[in-house]
Amino acid sequence: MDLIDISPLLSTDTAVFPGDTPLQREVLMDLHAGNHLTLSTLKSTVHLGSHLDAPSHYDPDGVSIEEVDLSLCVGKCQVIQTNSKLGEEIFAEDLEEQPQCSRVLLKTGSHPNPDHWGGDFNGVSPGLIDELAQQGVKLLGVDTPSVDLADSKDLLAHAACRRGNIWILEGLVLEKVDPGFYELIALPLPLKGFDASPVRAVLRKWKQDS
Repeated sequence: MDLIDISPLLSTDTAVFPGDTPLQREVLMDLHAGNHLTLSTLKSTVHLGSHLDAPSHYDPDGVSIEEVDLSLCVGKCQVIQTNSKLGEEIFAEDLEEQPQCSRVLLKTGSHPNPDHWGGDFNGVSPGLIDELAQQGVKLLGVDTPSVDLADSKDLLAHAACRRGNIWILEGLVLEKVDPGFYELIALPLPLKGFDASPVRAVLRKWKQDS
């Protein structure tokens, strides 16, 4: 299988939103220290690296991450290149291709280093999200930490996803992925009551139906 890994390497250097909890590792036992095994504890925001937002993240009545329909996270997707100035929203006219799939991943190139918090990545305009919902999109992925601009407080893009019933996949690495159609596999952990989960997101080139 020719898998394309679109998840960033996670480490204590991985950038998170300012004020959020970065990845931390505490080694409780260590083979190199003479223990009979190595044992670690992990502490981190669930919005780490490539992650799937649950509606409960932005909707007080939304379901938490264990209630996601996993069929949304596996299947045909379309990677679309966007053309927007750094730090600005993406509009329909900024898409190089028209969406033709229920899973759309936007390649913005505006957050190229997952270990550096630039804060000037692109957001997705609520109007574009409304259009995507009308076209049947059910999952929207971005190569940025958020579908909203970094300094957004009203989170209008998240609100648009809520009213359009679109799930949000953030923090992808699409730098080396050509636009086109792929099979997406991006399964979250069943974390009861949580507002998101990290995912190991991968792509496979889509094989045309026979």
